[in-house]
Amino acid sequence: MKYRLKDISGAPIDQTFADTASRIAQAVALAEAPRDRRFWADKFFDAIAEREFIPGGRILAGAGAERRVTLFNCFVMGRIEDDLSAIFDAVKEAALTMQAGGGIGHDFSTLRPQGALVHSIGSDASGPVAFMDVWDAMCRSVMSAGARRGAMMATLRCDHPDIETFIDAKRDPHRLRNFNLSVLVTDAFVAAVRADAPWELSFGGKVYRTVQAKDLWARLMRATYDVAEPGVIFIDRINADNNLSYCETITATNPCGEQPLPAYGACLLGALNLASLVRNPFTADARLDEARLDALSRVATRFLDDVIDISNYPLPAQRREAVAKRRIGLGVTGLADALIMLGVRYGSPLACELIARWLQLIKVAAYDTSAALAETKGAFALANPAVLLGRPNLQSLPSELRRRIKIFGLRNGLLTTIAPTGTTSLLAGNVSSGIEPVFDFSYTRKITAANGVRRDEPVQDFAYRHFQEKFGKQKPVPEAFVTAAELAPSDHLAMQAAAQPHVDSAISKTINCPVGIAFSDFEQIYLEAHRLGLKGCTTYRPNATTGSILVSETMSKVAEQPPLPLGLPTSLHADELPTECPNCSQVAYVGHGGCGACRSCGHSQCE
Repeated sequence: MKYRLKDISGAPIDQTFADTASRIAQAVALAEAPRDRRFWADKFFDAIAEREFIPGGRILAGAGAERRVTLFNCFVMGRIEDDLSAIFDAVKEAALTMQAGGGIGHDFSTLRPQGALVHSIGSDASGPVAFMDVWDAMCRSVMSAGARRGAMMATLRCDHPDIETFIDAKRDPHRLRNFNLSVLVTDAFVAAVRADAPWELSFGGKVYRTVQAKDLWARLMRATYDVAEPGVIFIDRINADNNLSYCETITATNPCGEQPLPAYGACLLGALNLASLVRNPFTADARLDEARLDALSRVATRFLDDVIDISNYPLPAQRREAVAKRRIGLGVTGLADALIMLGVRYGSPLACELIARWLQLIKVAAYDTSAALAETKGAFALANPAVLLGRPNLQSLPSELRRRIKIFGLRNGLLTTIAPTGTTSLLAGNVSSGIEPVFDFSYTRKITAANGVRRDEPVQDFAYRHFQEKFGKQKPVPEAFVTAAELAPSDHLAMQAAAQPHVDSAISKTINCPVGIAFSDFEQIYLEAHRLGLKGCTTYRPNATTGSILVSETMSKVAEQPPLPLGLPTSLHADELPTECPNCSQVAYVGHGGCGACRSCGHSQCE
């Protein structure tokens, strides 16, 4: 429904998935020399048609469609200059990018804080969060290509004077619903938190206030505990580990966090389906076909590099950036299902060992292919082989490959990532998404059609369905069948930490937490993530404010438990907390602990 090519009346042009795979393969192979196009079109087709390689959604929907859409999922927009004209120029650029099908990231740290004097007009500044409301309204109005509303990421530095307003913004269930929020956390801030030291909030060289770092951290963690946002981005680590730190500085990521990108940076996504590569599943002889994984990694790397040359770009600056650095984002999906079919529990030491082994194999194959492409097609324009070889991501490559990179450079500045693979994992037979554990083995997914109508669709996990087909519905599932609700946060952290050294960009990963987790335990998760060397962290604890498109019986039972006391820090005003209205049952009532009114029906009362 989502990726099949249709004519202007809505009638399918792609009659089968093989038609879709053929359309994409032939379009992408046009980037090859004429004599090689048939060969590579066949290679691309085989990988896609067998659902062993799943290109990103924009490629699936747009390649070969002869429409003015981008094939890039991910963008970070340009620096927002601190004046009204530049701000609305940035809104326009964001709208054009989302109209073409791209999700965007923005750093709002460049905007002066609320109340700061605007000398040119003698009035006070609105502050970055107020301007984020403008982006949010724009996003609601722009329908992206393929009935896909744009997604946005907003970041703000941990030392910005408006950081507390940013942290609390999504406590309002009606505000910034089209944004994901992440705080740019520096190493200095983490050190100050651990030392319980004072922390200066400053802008433009002026210190506006000084707070205790630990109090600010507690506020961030309490908001995340209550409404699942903001996440954190360890921005110093991202820049220190970036292959291209010699020619760019990163201050934001794409909406899901797996692609830290510079101004006007863009990245293509594609995932190798590990579940499709398990041989003899659910037996003592089960194994992952590593030879096929190596071959697929090479085909997929070439495929994504070709897409750079055939894609449309919403803005000229995005084209220049993409061509100059030729970033690609090759990742995986179906990881949890692959582990289940091998009889390995997600989060176990063996699972961590396997993910590190598989991702290192992919990384070496991708870099080897990129070096070969640099030899035949040329390195990316800003390549500096001597500097690249000194970057952390290249240290673990084989010596012979490093020698070739020294001579020829690389075709691509960065190559690997792990993205969430929502609907593309459904396309592969509902395999587990990205690096995530299985959400549940049977659940309901809310599907939004092109006309905006939503319906509930029951689905089954790929590994679970194949187990039942092989052994029948009465046979109990082995211990390796574990869902997100059954895992401890430490299991999630262990898997992400095992993967990160073998991924040169970042990883989109959500740490699912039980509703009853104590706050004292919860607030340690992000600090542990930093200690383990992660580039970012996001958590989800069931709550009334944040909805979900996935509804499982297991998670429903968790959500039905009585909510824990909120226990807000004293620095947060009581009237900022949304609660359920006793009149209309919408989570829109403001006034917990005081007087207030429902934003939905107008009901008011004193509690």
